[in-house]
Amino acid sequence: MNPSQTNQERYDTGIETLKTMVGDHGVSMIKQIGEFFPDFGHTLIAFGFGDLYSRETLSIQQRETITITSLITQGAMEQLPFHLHAALNVGMRPEEILEIVLHCGGYAGFPKACGALDVVRKVFQERNIVLTHK
Repeated sequence: MNPSQTNQERYDTGIETLKTMVGDHGVSMIKQIGEFFPDFGHTLIAFGFGDLYSRETLSIQQRETITITSLITQGAMEQLPFHLHAALNVGMRPEEILEIVLHCGGYAGFPKACGALDVVRKVFQERNIVLTHK
């Protein structure tokens, strides 16, 4: 976050970060939130993606690892597909995502990890990701 950025600049940075993560389709999904509740949509883009995700110390892959882990531990499965797609789009490997789910099972509980695994399976199917198990 650059403290000298205006609200509009933060929003614009958020849009650019979102495009990197999820492309134009993902941006339009987020903008739909703003159509329903403009203040929330603006805050989500300007703060969530303009301030948090655009910081330079952690990579976007590391931020997605944190976000996916947090969503699993909260049981917030409705947000998980968006971030799974983003993680894959920014270069995370499917095996890394599966390892996150497995690791969360030990800390957040297997019911939450099983719920997450079902979401992961659906996202992988949508993207025609086929895993070979060793």
